[in-house]
Amino acid sequence: MRRRFAEEARCERPDLSTLCLLVGAEADGTLDEAGMDAVEVELDRLAGELPHRPGSPRAWALALRDLLGERYGFHGVPDDYQRLESSLLHEVLRRRRGLPILLSVVWIEVARRAGAPVYGVALPGHFVVGFGEPGGGVGAGQVLVDPFDGGRVLSGADAELLVAGATGASLDASMLTPAGVLDVVLRILNNVRAWAAARPERSDVGLWAVELSLLFPSHAARLRYERARLLVQRGEFSAGAGELEAYAEVVSAVDEAAGERVRGEALAARAMLN
Repeated sequence: MRRRFAEEARCERPDLSTLCLLVGAEADGTLDEAGMDAVEVELDRLAGELPHRPGSPRAWALALRDLLGERYGFHGVPDDYQRLESSLLHEVLRRRRGLPILLSVVWIEVARRAGAPVYGVALPGHFVVGFGEPGGGVGAGQVLVDPFDGGRVLSGADAELLVAGATGASLDASMLTPAGVLDVVLRILNNVRAWAAARPERSDVGLWAVELSLLFPSHAARLRYERARLLVQRGEFSAGAGELEAYAEVVSAVDEAAGERVRGEALAARAMLN
């Protein structure tokens, strides 16, 4: 599964649903090939229930809202942020509940299969779905919907409030550009890492989320440090120390003091072996 994830993440046109399902398979050992195929079939089935070519971006948005939000009841509630299943596509499809970004993946994948001009929009703190021509502004050729709120169509003022609530800043046009597939999946993995970081007893989840993130064509070097610390936290002192020493070499090239601090952590980890 990891090899498949790496191959998909590095191919010319990575597939969003495939990558999300491979994340799900990492989290849920019962999700096998048949289970992943069943999810794809269900997404196809839902797409088949949409009206044929509704027309304008707004018509597409309303058709998805009517189907997924109203008829099937896909939505989110605050409690979903406390559940790992809310970040797993197969569970979100089963429960019809999840985080904004996973509900958006359902909207995107169903709409894409039906031929809609659809894409994800990574607003700070709240992922939504866009239809139509990006860059023209909300309501001016671009329609935004919030799957977490059942597919509610957002006005420009609504989008402003979402951004202001998350960051205190104003909505910028650059925030409305389509999110790439790898950006979406990395944001999902970041959510999983944050969920695990708040639960030290689930360091296993944090570890696989970091290791999948490291399979991307490019990644932040600091992920290697996070992986090393998780290994130490899990009692894998020798492996963790080795990772810390390797990271210290990288960091020392730009910040010798930081490199020395990491070397100190590596020595402490090795001391735990005795």
